[in-house]
Amino acid sequence: MSLTADVKAELTAVRDPRPTARVAELTSLLRFSGGLHSIANRVAVEAELDTDQLARRVARDLMEIYGVRPELVHVQGSGGRTGSHYAVRVIDGGETLARQTGLLDQRRRPVRGLPNKLTTGSRGDLAAIWRGAFLAAGSLSEPGRSAALEITCPAPEAAMALVGAAHRLGIAAKAREVRGIPRVVVREGEAIRVALAEMGAVRAASDWDQLRQRREVRAGVNRLVNFDDANLRRSAQAAVAACARVERALEILAEDVPEHLREAGELRLAHRDASLDELGHHADPPLTKDAVAGRIRRLLAMADKKAEVEGLPDTESAVPAGVED
Repeated sequence: MSLTADVKAELTAVRDPRPTARVAELTSLLRFSGGLHSIANRVAVEAELDTDQLARRVARDLMEIYGVRPELVHVQGSGGRTGSHYAVRVIDGGETLARQTGLLDQRRRPVRGLPNKLTTGSRGDLAAIWRGAFLAAGSLSEPGRSAALEITCPAPEAAMALVGAAHRLGIAAKAREVRGIPRVVVREGEAIRVALAEMGAVRAASDWDQLRQRREVRAGVNRLVNFDDANLRRSAQAAVAACARVERALEILAEDVPEHLREAGELRLAHRDASLDELGHHADPPLTKDAVAGRIRRLLAMADKKAEVEGLPDTESAVPAGVED
């Protein structure tokens, strides 16, 4: 199975017993998997889903929550969609269902985003929105430079609603268009792990994070042993030298170090391989790379001045032999 299929299989088994969460998940799933259609001049609600298991679950939820009896159809792949999929359709009572789920407003106009009462709901409801959207139109790629958790959206308004829900959950998601199709994308590794866990794919989140860490370690080792790349060697040596000097500076200054300089130094030690720009993003509040560099320079200068006055070894003395500063 692919990573996406693994995640969807785990999420299909998640059953939040809270009524508002069930409604939020089902509404989101309907919105992102097809939504509204007109059949014989009647409003029909239809969801196009990847698996028979998910289709049957959606049909059961529709019966239990709204009392409608949908039809299930096995559809062979055609057009732009490869492989078979499953359609869950509600024709009789479709308009009533569309109103109840917020897919139609009171004037019978389609809602292009998500109902406001859902996107302003509880944390559990927001997680259910994301779970429904991923089950309907989500994908997950393997860890690496192009890693991403993506959800294809039916309209820009739906994408912005999903981004808003993500931010309330603490997930760094962005809306963008790819070949005219709105998408919501989560790219940063930790944000992907958090998104999976929030949706309820706890096992997939753990597996994905372990795979990401193994690949990062392996990539780091490969970079260091690749002696053909002099720039990488110099960068690695510079990082070792910088961290050694910062550690020595904090020792020399002890309690005399200003708090903002201490924070910059500790940030450097906590993220030893990060660039100055990346360090700035890790700061709270975020800093520019020039601000980070300036604070570290002041930290080292202050420590070297104190070392000179007191006759102590300066920060340069801490740099290991053979490592270029």
